[in-house]
Amino acid sequence: MPLIQVKLIEGVFDSNQKKEIITKLTNAMVSIEGESLRPVTWVVIDEVRSGAWGIGGQAMTTADVHAMAED
Repeated sequence: MPLIQVKLIEGVFDSNQKKEIITKLTNAMVSIEGESLRPVTWVVIDEVRSGAWGIGGQAMTTADVHAMAED
């Protein structure tokens, strides 16, 4: 039984985008493992509080991620 864990900074992805992440990651695993494992392929999305995620020694916030996406 595969378990895919995804960590995201809170407030970056809306509920529809999270559903799409779940669907596409499940489909990717099924393409490798076979259709019989779809019912037991789990995807868990954990949201990390804005500012509690560090990259390159700097705390990242929801606003930082949105600003990066605009570039």
